[in-house]
Amino acid sequence: MKSFLSLTLSGITGGLICFGALHLTSEKSFGYQGVEQVSTLTTVNTGPDFAAAAEAAQKVVVLIEAAESAENAQLRRRQDPMQQLFEQFGLNGDAFGYGFGGSMIRKGAGSGVIISKDGYILTNNHLVQGVTSVVVGLSTGRLTPGRVVARDFLLDLALVRITAPDLVPAEFSRRASFEIGETVIAIGNPLALKGGSTVTVGVISALDRSVLTPEGETLYDLLQTDAAINPGNSGGPLVDRYGQVVGINVAIAPSAQAISYAIAMEAVTPHLQSMMDRGSVLRPDLGLIPLTITPSVAASFDLESDRGILALSVDPAKPAGRAGLQSGDVVTAIDNHPLYNIGDFWHAVSRASDQMSFQITTQGKAGTGTITVSRPGPARP
Repeated sequence: MKSFLSLTLSGITGGLICFGALHLTSEKSFGYQGVEQVSTLTTVNTGPDFAAAAEAAQKVVVLIEAAESAENAQLRRRQDPMQQLFEQFGLNGDAFGYGFGGSMIRKGAGSGVIISKDGYILTNNHLVQGVTSVVVGLSTGRLTPGRVVARDFLLDLALVRITAPDLVPAEFSRRASFEIGETVIAIGNPLALKGGSTVTVGVISALDRSVLTPEGETLYDLLQTDAAINPGNSGGPLVDRYGQVVGINVAIAPSAQAISYAIAMEAVTPHLQSMMDRGSVLRPDLGLIPLTITPSVAASFDLESDRGILALSVDPAKPAGRAGLQSGDVVTAIDNHPLYNIGDFWHAVSRASDQMSFQITTQGKAGTGTITVSRPGPARP
């Protein structure tokens, strides 16, 4: 079985904010015998000019405050399984310490980065999913309304658009590779603190990480860093010492110290034009509707497999159907890479050649095949 670190998505959701412990010690002077002072620093030596990089990058970072509508909150309440259980017995969940309470409206705050002069802002999907109200705070202190114009839950990316003059877009790093130990700067709005964005410095700790989100999907192409990322940093940039964006901060490992993740820009930039033009990420049309196999899905469809992708529907005229896949088949691997969820599936498709091999189980019997993948062309308005 594939092992994953558990994650905390680093946007703030209303009422749930994690604070780190702070231990203060007082300064004391100590005397030493036989020790000669050999030098005195009259100026602070900061090494590389991280201050200049941080100052430039802070100008493109925004605060995003989002909230759902009262109608969405009521619908969520009605769909909550525990609330339905209480109502089944004529009880009020709030009276038993369970329920939404108060206004029941979810509110959150996080970060974003300006990517175009005409008002497109890149952020995380988990920050704006299901919201109906978005307010964007610019580095100048100005607040302006925004609207969500594109989302992709598999990449955990979203675009918010605003109308504002004199916007300066971020500069993306064009490098295809990075070095472990390379210094990076995380910028965002942790805990939605007033007074502007917060800057933390660390290094790239690991490359090409993949982790499991609380929703059960896999995030790929992640940079691991020890730069402090806290609730509210979601959607903010991870930049290099030149102030160029190398990743989008997305998650932290709550059970560990100094383990945070950012989506590498190499995995983001190929999809930005499609998101701006179409409002979504353009993926190959295989003629297949995939569904992650969970225990409840396996029970509902009487499946013997406990992992993989269920072919919920297959169009016989499209690539998957022409390759012999049928509705009800379970795809367990692509090009010998095991599949555990939809994120695994689409990541494998994106990495595969035009001739993609697959392994399936059909009514308990194993089989293989090859799909000819038709890649989508450039996005058009």
